[in-house]
Amino acid sequence: MLSEQHKTIPLPHLISESILGNIKMQELLYQKFAVPMYYVCLRYLKNTADAEDVLQEGFIKVFKNLASYKNEGSFEGWVRTTMTRTALSHLRDNKKHNHRVELDDSIEEQESNILNKLTEKDIMGSVTKLPPGFKKIFILYVIEGYNHREIAEILGCSEGTCKSQFYRSRNRLQKILLQSA
Repeated sequence: MLSEQHKTIPLPHLISESILGNIKMQELLYQKFAVPMYYVCLRYLKNTADAEDVLQEGFIKVFKNLASYKNEGSFEGWVRTTMTRTALSHLRDNKKHNHRVELDDSIEEQESNILNKLTEKDIMGSVTKLPPGFKKIFILYVIEGYNHREIAEILGCSEGTCKSQFYRSRNRLQKILLQSA
C-alpha cells in the first residue's frame, strides 16, 4: 500500500530520491507530511479550501527547493517554515484578508483562574476569533515557536511592533476566552 510505505522508507532516502525526480518517492514524502502541514495552514486561514490551496502551493515550493535543504535542523521544521511563509504570503496577497488591525488599548484585567480551566481546544477555537494581524503573530510566537526577531523578519515589521502586537493579541484572546467561559 503506497500510503503506508512512507513509514518504512528512511527520510534521507525519500528526500534524495525526490530531489532526483522520483515521482513515487515525492508522493510518499507528500503523504508523510501532508496532514500535519495541512493543520499548520489551517491555523492561518479561515477555511479548508484556502488551507488546501496553500498546502498544495507550499508543497510545490518544498519540491522546487528540496535540493537547498542542507540537513541542518529537522526536515519537518524546514517544511513547516515553508508552509508558514506560504500561508502568510497568501494572507498578504489576498485583499480580503489584508486590512489593518485596529488596536484595542483598553483591555481590562481578568481572573486567571477561569483561564486555567480551559482546554487547548477552547483556546484554539478562540484563537480563530482574533483579528488576522493578531492571529498571525500569536500563532507564530506561541504555536510555531518563532521568536519576536524572526516574526518581525517574516512579517516585515519591527521587533518592537511584533512584541506590542503579541501583547495585544494575548490580551484580546484572554478577553475572548473570559467572555466565552
